[in-house]
Amino acid sequence: MIDIGPLSAGERAGWEALFRDYLAFYGRTEPASMYEQAWRRFQDGVGVHALGARMDGALVGIAHFLSHPNTSAPGTDSCYLQDLFTAPAARGKGVARALIGAVREWAAEAGCGRLYWHTQDTNATARRLYDQVADHRGFIVYQVALTPPGGGAER
Repeated sequence: MIDIGPLSAGERAGWEALFRDYLAFYGRTEPASMYEQAWRRFQDGVGVHALGARMDGALVGIAHFLSHPNTSAPGTDSCYLQDLFTAPAARGKGVARALIGAVREWAAEAGCGRLYWHTQDTNATARRLYDQVADHRGFIVYQVALTPPGGGAER
């Protein structure tokens, strides 16, 4: 059975291990301060949110998401699923599907008009699931790295 819910303070190390593996999958490494900042934001529950998936009490998946205003759907916000990761040993057991479902439920309860996310076109494994639970609308993502005041480059 998969249990989905907010991350508890005692899951900090497990969350960070999963998040590091997620970023490594995309060829990224981040300073320790980034993990600390993200964890504080998740614990505050303001702006960005996180859910964890557990099997037999072990944290095996994470989802990070946020809502934002939507200019083309008056009166509703959109929910962006920014990060989704399942531990390799738990893949194929419904963890990612359950996390997407929980984020979808959160977004609906928050009054969002849509839930969306991005993935690399080469991420065939994830795309098989995504094609089952969402519509691919054909958009291509462009990105410009910015340097925030007093900090390193944004991603």
